[in-house]
Amino acid sequence: MAAGGGQAAVSFLTNVARAAVGLGISASILNSSLYTVDGGERAVLFDRFRGVLDETVGEGTHFLVPWLQKPYIFDIRTRPHTFSSNSGTKDLQMVNLTLRLLSRPDVPMLPVIFKSLGTEYDEKVLPSIGNEVLKAVVAQFNADQLLTERPHVSALVRDALTRRARDFNIVLDDVAITHLSYGAEFSNAVEKKQVAQQEAERSKFLVARAEQERRAAVIRAEGESEAARLISEATSAVGIGILELRRIEAAREIAATLSKSPNVVYLPGGNNMLLGLNPAGMGQGR
Repeated sequence: MAAGGGQAAVSFLTNVARAAVGLGISASILNSSLYTVDGGERAVLFDRFRGVLDETVGEGTHFLVPWLQKPYIFDIRTRPHTFSSNSGTKDLQMVNLTLRLLSRPDVPMLPVIFKSLGTEYDEKVLPSIGNEVLKAVVAQFNADQLLTERPHVSALVRDALTRRARDFNIVLDDVAITHLSYGAEFSNAVEKKQVAQQEAERSKFLVARAEQERRAAVIRAEGESEAARLISEATSAVGIGILELRRIEAAREIAATLSKSPNVVYLPGGNNMLLGLNPAGMGQGR
């Protein structure tokens, strides 16, 4: 009886172990048969016999054949990219531009992107075509036109880059030139040009001021000549009385001006300067 009970227990434990192993293997197979595509992502399946499947897998949990199939996840949300390019202008000046892109893949074409470029498609394509387009567009303008016609330059870069990205099944939502700088030689030349323009404007001002002063001198001389002529005519008509009148008016103006000054002392004329002194004081002084 005891031996029979021991065999039953061993058989039970063996069955439980086999069931646990079976469940573990089944769970492992089930887990490897499922994969999840999160929000904002898409998956491309690679089949060992058929290659990359043409259909794109959407969000959610999906089944696959273990070992036979493998999923590759793509982020389809818009992502920013920034890179710089040193380009030459039409007048042979070097310009450093920084370009910012907002890009995303064309979802139905993800299998084609994976076949030709892989999962890092944007890092392989965008810097290359960005430099190519920037150099081609910048070469159409002079260095100063890049500033004066910047909206037009940005539009040309955006249109050309959007067309080139379409060739690789990449969608560009926005393209913008965020920074533009010139070489040291061109910056020095611009500064010297501005200084020369300021000097030219200053010279024009000095010439205009000299011309105004010359005209004022001519007008003043004409006025004095006309005044002298009128005085001469008046003298001839009424004698020198008008000159005496002018002298008296001038003396009156001078006296009025001096009377208002606190630093003026009036002294009598001739030999009468000492009439106001005290004789008694002078005698004591002796």
